[in-house]
Amino acid sequence: MDVGIYEAKSKLSQLVERAEAGEEVILTRRGRPVAKIVDVAPAARRNRALLLHEIRALSRRVRIPRQVSVRDLVVEGRD
Repeated sequence: MDVGIYEAKSKLSQLVERAEAGEEVILTRRGRPVAKIVDVAPAARRNRALLLHEIRALSRRVRIPRQVSVRDLVVEGRD
């Protein structure tokens, strides 16, 4: 959905509601797209998924020998 900035000023609440519902709202100035209103939840989910992927990849590369206990690691970290 494209909306001029002038019109968007008076309908901001409605436009935000539409974005929350998943619609992409493009703000235009003189017919040219200049900004976009979108729901932040999908971006937050992507960021979370990316972080989890990176943590899993790191955990595959870092191996702790079985003879080392968590207690030993905590004590070593405090030194």
